[in-house]
Amino acid sequence: MSEKRDYYEILGVQKNASADEIKGAYRKLALKHHPDRNPSNHKEAEEKFKEISEAYAVLSDPQKRAQYDQFGHSGIDSRYTSEDIFRGADFSSVFEDLGMGGIDLEELLGGMFGGSIFGGRRSSGGRRRGSDLQFDLEINFNEAASGAAKDFVVPRHEVCPACKGEGAAPGSSRQRCSKCGGSGQISSSQGFMIFSRSCDKCGGEGSIIAKPCPKCRGGGRIVVDRKITVKIPAGIENGMRLRVAGEGEVGMRGGQRGDLYVLIYVRPHEIFERHGSDILCEVPISMVDAALGTEVEVPTLDGKVRMKVPAGTQSGKIFRLRDKGIRDIHTGVRGDEHVRVVVETPAVVNDVQRRILQEFARASGEDTFPKAASFIRRLKSFFR
Repeated sequence: MSEKRDYYEILGVQKNASADEIKGAYRKLALKHHPDRNPSNHKEAEEKFKEISEAYAVLSDPQKRAQYDQFGHSGIDSRYTSEDIFRGADFSSVFEDLGMGGIDLEELLGGMFGGSIFGGRRSSGGRRRGSDLQFDLEINFNEAASGAAKDFVVPRHEVCPACKGEGAAPGSSRQRCSKCGGSGQISSSQGFMIFSRSCDKCGGEGSIIAKPCPKCRGGGRIVVDRKITVKIPAGIENGMRLRVAGEGEVGMRGGQRGDLYVLIYVRPHEIFERHGSDILCEVPISMVDAALGTEVEVPTLDGKVRMKVPAGTQSGKIFRLRDKGIRDIHTGVRGDEHVRVVVETPAVVNDVQRRILQEFARASGEDTFPKAASFIRRLKSFFR
């Protein structure tokens, strides 16, 4: 599907539905759209079954559901891989009273569709796609605004150099599993449904290792720290995720590598506050400069600039510096910098300053403080 439907709509439940209501709705739809019950439109039923299973996997998990309720599909896609969405979902209890309890997700869905839900993780010969990885990368404000190349180290599985990924000790070889005949799967039927599960003797590999490799202990992989360089695009925002294709875990038995997802955290800036492509900063000035007018030095991402503050400027007045913001990550168009002027009142005054301010107050009229005068007039009118 080109555009995902709302998960609540898929299951036909309200957004305040309870966990039991969500489970009941999924069970009803799962039985209705199971491919074994729809032989005339098997492919369509597969897609429907996967859609309702994904909706259930998210809405039955309190953390994933909260993320979805707040951010929609983008919140799920930015935090979870396709495999993570299904991980931890309680599918077994949904079908317990049909005698299907204890079947895990990969057996129920991956086995049913030949692993298609998991992006082709399993294939003949025990090959599996490697898992996706996530790395949390913290960058500073300027790196997010201008872009940067960042290096970091990721521990990940690599092919064992001793056995070349086979898992068997050098000089030995894997043997075909006698229980599953090398398929790695054992089929069983429950009423109208036929399920495939991993062979419990070979663990779904289709073969047995008589003499495991001493370096990887038969796993075919070892953990290695790898240096990764990722290019941070200018304009990236906090919480965005970058996909680095083919830099995840190495697959089992020659399977395809997974991907690496880099989740970006941007440290707050001491001066600038970001609002999309625009930035905001506050510049304090004295009440004398605000009254008489002045020029102030303003920081920007490109360096310092001089900005004119006209006479009579009020505290909170915002000035705009065009094209001094951050480039939009999608369009490349640069935003503006907004400068909020904060008029600072003297915290301490001496006797001379006090006399001058008192003389100024006596010499002031309504034209000096028009807002205060207007407020007093409205206040008097209110109490008449």
